[in-house]
Amino acid sequence: MTAQLHLDNISFNYGERVVVDNLSLHLGDNEILCLLGASGCGKTTTLKAIAGLLRPHQGVIRLGENILCDDNRFVTPQHRNMGMMFQDYALFPHLNVAQNIAFGLKAMTRANKVKRVKEMLALVHLEDCANRYPHQLSGGQQQRVAIARALAYKPSLLLLDEPFSNIDHQVRFQLIADIRRIIKDQQVSAIFVTHSKEEAFAFADTLAVMHQGEIAQQGTPQQLFHHPRSKVVAEFLGSGLYLDAQKQDDYHFETQFGVVKSHQAVAGSELSGQLYVRPHDLQLIRDDKGPVTVVSKRFVGTEYVYRVQVLGQEIEIPVKQPEQEFLPGQRLSITISSHAVNFFTA
Repeated sequence: MTAQLHLDNISFNYGERVVVDNLSLHLGDNEILCLLGASGCGKTTTLKAIAGLLRPHQGVIRLGENILCDDNRFVTPQHRNMGMMFQDYALFPHLNVAQNIAFGLKAMTRANKVKRVKEMLALVHLEDCANRYPHQLSGGQQQRVAIARALAYKPSLLLLDEPFSNIDHQVRFQLIADIRRIIKDQQVSAIFVTHSKEEAFAFADTLAVMHQGEIAQQGTPQQLFHHPRSKVVAEFLGSGLYLDAQKQDDYHFETQFGVVKSHQAVAGSELSGQLYVRPHDLQLIRDDKGPVTVVSKRFVGTEYVYRVQVLGQEIEIPVKQPEQEFLPGQRLSITISSHAVNFFTA
């Protein structure tokens, strides 16, 4: 159950509004890829095009050696051998758990169907729930049934549309870990749509950050977080502070708060630009005449989190040492740790 999915120059319009614009994407064998972006960026439309629920206005979609869509052909959803999971679970309320899982196994003999359902119940740890109905299950249990049903007939590709958005936050990340394990155990490739970077980091092998119908950047979570190619990607994956900077060499940048050292060389000939510095690389220090003003603070158990105003921007900075408590309205300055610098030029 492996897949190599290729999207080449896919475009889709709603009337005159371009929703997906010349998008190209690759998914490897046994890979979980996340389409990540804000509402309206085109990620769900892209997923629907892959599923065959929408026909792109241009472009080619290929799964392995099979062309699913181009100018001359269009394979319907039921012939694409893809499993789907939705945020509302889409379970049949009048069928019990075993019957829901067995729903797509119409081509199997009764004996093989029973065997496969037992295998899937064991895989998702719901052996004792076979005769229960969806309304008798928790949200997490319902989603386990949904993943079992989606994988029961051994699809070539699994598509997941915001599957965790209705799950209680306290159990969400345990469910994410469990479903990731299940998908990896079954060696199936998957594409996952979300607007939550926390879910994306926990679930996906690679991310494709979408913006205005295009892929802004694709890579591992670590690559995109530490080496964003654009301000759009940097801002979406985490808050930060923009500082005007002059590049002294590939490792040193002069800012209002002193010279910042980069752990890695920053290539390029442009000398003027901005650093995007994340909160964990910033330290607050006492300075009665400093350019930083404390707006508010909150205690979160292991640390204080301060919202401060810096050069017309607001950012939250964690401080682990309670003895360094600051008060709203207090003036401070900041120091900046050496880190893998994000330097953006005009």
